[in-house]
Amino acid sequence: MDGKHMQIGEAATRTELSLRTIRHYEETGLVVPSARSRGGFRLYTETDVARLMVVRRMKPLGFTLDQMRDLLDATDRLDGDGELGPDEYETLLERVRAYERAAAEQVEKLRVQLARAEDFAATLRARLPAGEPTRS
Repeated sequence: MDGKHMQIGEAATRTELSLRTIRHYEETGLVVPSARSRGGFRLYTETDVARLMVVRRMKPLGFTLDQMRDLLDATDRLDGDGELGPDEYETLLERVRAYERAAAEQVEKLRVQLARAEDFAATLRARLPAGEPTRS
């Protein structure tokens, strides 16, 4: 390896994803390693790791694999070297904007859930004897 590639274990460590999850993303065509070693080991680049991080961030917000694939396609095309016409460029940007809006909506829902959970935990703490240690 020339330092530009990393094996799946390092990609897993850097993304905090399991090997199994990364392999699943490869099987579904979501994030495919950029190369293989002579021994057949998957080799990932920084770009691959960045793609895995996008997927990792989308998953807890409830996005589907198809939605993840769609967003990655849009950003790949926006970042690519190919010429985009003004209409295509705006269409791709609107797709990214739609995902940003959906993510912001999910974040707000999670904030409400977290506030409710914190309130519930505080209610339970108030019922415990004074001075009893609590776990955070």
